[in-house]
Amino acid sequence: MTASVRLDWGTTYQVTVLELGLACCGVEVMAALDRLPDLGVVPVEGAGEAHVLIVSGTVTDAMLPAVLASYEAMSEPRYVISVGACSNTGGPYWDSYSVTKGIDQLLPVHVAVPGCPPRPEALLEGLKALHKLVHA
Repeated sequence: MTASVRLDWGTTYQVTVLELGLACCGVEVMAALDRLPDLGVVPVEGAGEAHVLIVSGTVTDAMLPAVLASYEAMSEPRYVISVGACSNTGGPYWDSYSVTKGIDQLLPVHVAVPGCPPRPEALLEGLKALHKLVHA
């Protein structure tokens, strides 16, 4: 998918994204963020402005309350994209006592982007998959 392709979200609101970069996957997500406005998606800094939550990296039990609070503060409709092996399943740290074994156990994940870490283009493909899901 190239930056010149704009996703028609078919909404009267702006599709806004809050990115929680919790570990190395967050770096890959940040690399993709500058391409998002070209796709009709705008990164925001506050959860109250966001419709899409991107959770990337290792979610520790200590960080989990902040992730859940961010989700609860989001505007409706709200969607979750889980990026990377750690966010999806706990990754190589799955057997640690302090790592959440996948954010999907606590939040409704609409799209899971695999990889350790996934390339920035993988996030863009994840957004494309979310677009298809929303317009199915």
